[in-house]
Amino acid sequence: MTDERPDLEALLRANREFYRAFATADFVAMDRVWSDHSPLMCVHPGWRPLHGRDRVMASWRGILRRPMAVQSRGEVAELLGAVGVVVCAELLPAVELVATNLFVIEEGRWRMIHHHAGPAAGSASDEDEDDDDDDDDEPGGGRLLN
Repeated sequence: MTDERPDLEALLRANREFYRAFATADFVAMDRVWSDHSPLMCVHPGWRPLHGRDRVMASWRGILRRPMAVQSRGEVAELLGAVGVVVCAELLPAVELVATNLFVIEEGRWRMIHHHAGPAAGSASDEDEDDDDDDDDEPGGGRLLN
C-alpha cells in the first residue's frame, strides 16, 4: 500500500496557492490554479452558480480588481479517488466564510475544478468551544432554521 500523505500535502499546497493568488490579486496565478481541461464550477457568496472556464475566470478577473485581505485556516483535506477535497474557513475583513474546494490531478499537479464559499454559521473559535455540542452535526445545526 502506498503512502497517501505526499498527495495530501500537494493538495494542501494547491489550496494555499489558490488563497495566495486571491490575497495578492494575482490573476495570472489564479488562472494557473484552475483546471484547463475539466469542467469548472464556482459559487461565490450571494452569486448564482457559475459553470465553465470562461465564466469562472471572468468572475475572478472582476473580484481580483478589488484586492482584499483573505486568509484560509482550519483546512481539512481528503482524497476521494481522483478528486481532492479541501474544506476550510475563509477569513475576510468583515466576514468568515466556509469554503469547499475541489481539485483534480492535471499534468502532474492538483488543479481546481470547483470553489464554493458561503457564510459560516459560527466562527471557528465558537466551534472549538462547542466540540461537545452534537447539534452542530445535524442539518441546520440549530442555527439556520427558525
